[in-house]
Amino acid sequence: MNRIASNLVCAMIFVLAPIIGAAETMNVEIDYLLETVAESDCTFIRNGKEYAAIAARDHLQMKRERGRKYYESTEQFIDRIASKSSWSGKPYTIRCADTEITASEWFTRALADFRAKNGDIAGLVH
Repeated sequence: MNRIASNLVCAMIFVLAPIIGAAETMNVEIDYLLETVAESDCTFIRNGKEYAAIAARDHLQMKRERGRKYYESTEQFIDRIASKSSWSGKPYTIRCADTEITASEWFTRALADFRAKNGDIAGLVH
């Protein structure tokens, strides 16, 4: 490889490494959120109908796969994919015991807890 091409490859790696790291971090965080809801004893309410936590995870996983072009961060995933129906526009809610909150609030809290416990995971996923 000539020197110019070598320098170009090095420059591309330097520019892309943080982007790849951010994408990996986002995927780890979203995986965590989906497993956390699946393992909860909570009820997921979508368009007025109640769903078990595992069904909620499965539905959100399907939306995650189909809607990848609509989010570039975990926060955008929560806001654009996991918080409301793309069909009706109605917000999702989650009921745990006697407390019902929006899915947006539930996932935002879960993400904050994950980050508080794990710190900056970008270095861990490489």
